[in-house]
Amino acid sequence: MTSKTRKGRLSWWQLSLLGIGCTLGTGFFLGTSMAIHKSGPAVLIPFLLAAIATYIVYDALVKMSVDNLDKGSFRTYAKQAFGNWAGFSNGWIYLISEMLIMGSQLTALGIFTKLWFPMLPLWVAASIYAALGLAVILMGMKGFEKFQNIFGALKAAAVVMFIIIAVVLIIKGFNTDSAALDAMHVNYEEFFSQGVKGIWLGLLYAFYAFGGIEVMGLMVIDLKNPKEAPKAGKVMIITITVIFVIAIMLALALVSWKDFTIEESPFITVLNGFHIPFVADIFNGVLIIAGFSTMVGSLYAVITILITLAEDHDAPTSLAKKGKMKIPFPAFLFLACGLIITIVIGFLMPEKIFEYLITAAGLMLIYNWLFILVTYMKLMKLSKWGYVKSGIGMLLIVVTVSGTLGEKTSRLGFFVSLLFIILIGIATWIVMKRQKQGKKA
Repeated sequence: MTSKTRKGRLSWWQLSLLGIGCTLGTGFFLGTSMAIHKSGPAVLIPFLLAAIATYIVYDALVKMSVDNLDKGSFRTYAKQAFGNWAGFSNGWIYLISEMLIMGSQLTALGIFTKLWFPMLPLWVAASIYAALGLAVILMGMKGFEKFQNIFGALKAAAVVMFIIIAVVLIIKGFNTDSAALDAMHVNYEEFFSQGVKGIWLGLLYAFYAFGGIEVMGLMVIDLKNPKEAPKAGKVMIITITVIFVIAIMLALALVSWKDFTIEESPFITVLNGFHIPFVADIFNGVLIIAGFSTMVGSLYAVITILITLAEDHDAPTSLAKKGKMKIPFPAFLFLACGLIITIVIGFLMPEKIFEYLITAAGLMLIYNWLFILVTYMKLMKLSKWGYVKSGIGMLLIVVTVSGTLGEKTSRLGFFVSLLFIILIGIATWIVMKRQKQGKKA
């Protein structure tokens, strides 16, 4: 059965839940601290701008999906719009960036686990999570869907729990004239203390919090009614944005923005400050769930793209060879080897260099978003508003990428991302040349 005739099994609300499960991860629970560090209390502005860009990109992707269902999603549409080179390069840029990001997710999971098991080596913890993630992928789409729905609900419940606790603490603060009122006053007074530059630098970390919508694009083909994909994305993005904004506002209402550190989730910083019993353990569990479920979402996306690359002869065709398993074993083996390599790189490479690689990988994902909009403008007939909307999305992405030039770590990460693009560009040129020669022969 081809991808075009395959009957989907998801309803639109299930796709929304899956989207929440794939998006609500360490990018929000941990990355928000970095965004606050750069933007100060005005961090809400980068998050709202990133939400607008996310919606524009998702809307473009699903409109292409509804018009032409294909499991290759954005990679296939790039190929249709610009030719084989675009499909090849798009697929490999996404695949490499996701593999590198998974390395950082596994490292983070190992660090979180050490809170409970301090004697456990990081690489052992990372390997355990990698094996568990691969086990979920082996269960196929049905197992992946159940897993993400459960973990997505748990993560959303944890944020809602934080919101309720924060509201109670604020009400208590008004009644007792606590330090929380001082924090609220400081954050109000210093709302724009980091200026426009702070908002500019914070955009990148706000974008990271919304990473995962491309996984939703890959799952549109599994909808019972693909025409409901725009509604699924709209509900998911609005829900996620409301959760993000309310949680950040409440965190800033309780603690001065200067007291947040980039090494700790802002929500743990808030709750630890009020000495609530067991909160560290509860939220540590939430961080593990968040990191693990977003990693599994990335695994699903990587193996889907890898199979479509192999089917289009943009990767060894043997990778797509199907057997008795729910997914092709060669592709699964490639994925497992890739995870082992990223774990080794993460633990052997100097920390700063690994940080540059991760920044570069995140930027490559954003480049992919930009190419989705370019592809959309090429393939679809747009109204004037459609062009304006796509232009706004592209402008926000370009401004976000340019923000990496504002500081040393992200600047070096930007140059590393360009190096990856050049290397993939050279590989694309070699492969396209060979394909032309093969056709002539």
